[in-house]
Amino acid sequence: EVQLVESGGGLVQAGGSLRLSCAGPGVTFSNFAVGWYREAPGKELEGVACSSGGTTFYADFAKGRFTISRDDDGKTVYLEMNNLKPEDTAVYFCAVDRYTCYSGTPNSGIFVLGMDYWGKGTQITVSS
Repeated sequence: EVQLVESGGGLVQAGGSLRLSCAGPGVTFSNFAVGWYREAPGKELEGVACSSGGTTFYADFAKGRFTISRDDDGKTVYLEMNNLKPEDTAVYFCAVDRYTCYSGTPNSGIFVLGMDYWGKGTQITVSS
C-alpha cells in the first residue's frame, strides 16, 4: 500500500509563501501521476495542481502563484505557493494515481478526484 505524508503547512500572512512536500516510504513518484488538492471549510475538495507524464496544469486560482515539482530522485513532490491569500486557507492533500490526475486533455482543467492514494493532509491558514 502506498502511504503519503504531506508536510510544510502552517500559518502565514497574506502575501507570504509556503512550500509543501509530499513523500512516502518506498514511493517513487516517477511511477505515478501526482496531484495536489485542497478542501476548505464548508467547501468541496478541489484540484490545485497536477503533474502527469511530463505535463503539468493548475487550477485557475493557482496559475502564476503555485508551482508543482518533483525532485530529481523522484522521492519527493513539492507545491510551492507564493502570494498566498486568505481564501487559500484549507487542508492540502497530496495524491497519486497509476494513470493520470486530469480528465480528458490537460487543457480541460478537470482534475481527477478519484486518485488511487491520498495523504492525510496538512493545514494551511493564511491570515489577512
